[in-house]
Amino acid sequence: MGHGHGGNVPGPAGRLRSLTTCGNGGGGLFSGAHRADAPHRREGEGRSVLGWKPAGLPLSERFRLRISQLDRISSDFYNWNKVFVRYCDGASFSGDAEGEAQDGTKLFFRGSRIWDAVVDELMGKGMDTAKQALLAGCSAGGLATLVHCDNFRARFPQEVPVKCLPDGGFFLDIKDLSGERHMRSMFSGVVQLQNVSKVLPKDCLAKKDPTECFFPAELVKSISTPTFIVNSEYDSWQIANVVAPDGSYPGDTWSNCRANIQNCSSKQIDVLHGFRREFIRDLKVAEGERGWGLFIDSCFTHCQTQSSDRWHSPTSPRLGNQTVAEAVGDWYFGRRRVVKQIDCKYPCNPTCSSQ
Repeated sequence: MGHGHGGNVPGPAGRLRSLTTCGNGGGGLFSGAHRADAPHRREGEGRSVLGWKPAGLPLSERFRLRISQLDRISSDFYNWNKVFVRYCDGASFSGDAEGEAQDGTKLFFRGSRIWDAVVDELMGKGMDTAKQALLAGCSAGGLATLVHCDNFRARFPQEVPVKCLPDGGFFLDIKDLSGERHMRSMFSGVVQLQNVSKVLPKDCLAKKDPTECFFPAELVKSISTPTFIVNSEYDSWQIANVVAPDGSYPGDTWSNCRANIQNCSSKQIDVLHGFRREFIRDLKVAEGERGWGLFIDSCFTHCQTQSSDRWHSPTSPRLGNQTVAEAVGDWYFGRRRVVKQIDCKYPCNPTCSSQ
């Protein structure tokens, strides 16, 4: 997608999510705590399948929930009910608009309604009785987690602990190598095309343009629900698509660097350090929030909660000698008063070497 055009919010692995094609990436994860009618795990189609029998439903109508295999190794969440929501709307479940293409084809953007329908159905299938809940997402799903965090919190009684975990979704509104704001241009297209302003914070909209309010640096100012932000300060997707998008540099001068940080020259590393400074600056609001958490490492990666090697394994990145899973567990269950870690500059962290 070139400069000045909108229509998609980023997905994992450096790809842009299509407005019409559903994919596994960028989804959200809803988790309800362990209940008396504990789920039974079964294998199916390369993924674990989770089923439980909510009170009042016959055995044949068990609610089946798909989970990723990595969750088995996290002792804190191993017996939670989990749902993976496929991402398919192109605007982080935020749009609600109709339009018409040049050839007359009718276009319908219903991300916001999909969000409401999914949560309503889950509440009707047992999530309304959860004792604890967590909303999480990666990349575009991380952005969706920030957008809908307080809405998710409001679905539960006040006494139920509800928290949010955006991963790899803290996208920056900065200039690229050519001096253009590529990400703002893309976000602007999405906001206008899909009428995203309907779900954006009203206090932000009163002062700023809707496009600005769609960026995480502004969203976090309005979120009241405890949130744990997982991100790399050298986010590989953003380096390739925000700092050095196609067309922002001459020839192939940045091709190798944006593909692998180990290929970057000293001057290019200085540019990436500049990205890190902007990132940490935008995190200041979250850093000062009581009850929030941070796991901001210096690894060249994007999304760290949806694969076992990054979430919790012998080769996982570590901050303060903790994996992401350990830090999230300490934060969610209140085992440590403050769980906020921001890494030093690349290449200071030896646990990143395996990524």
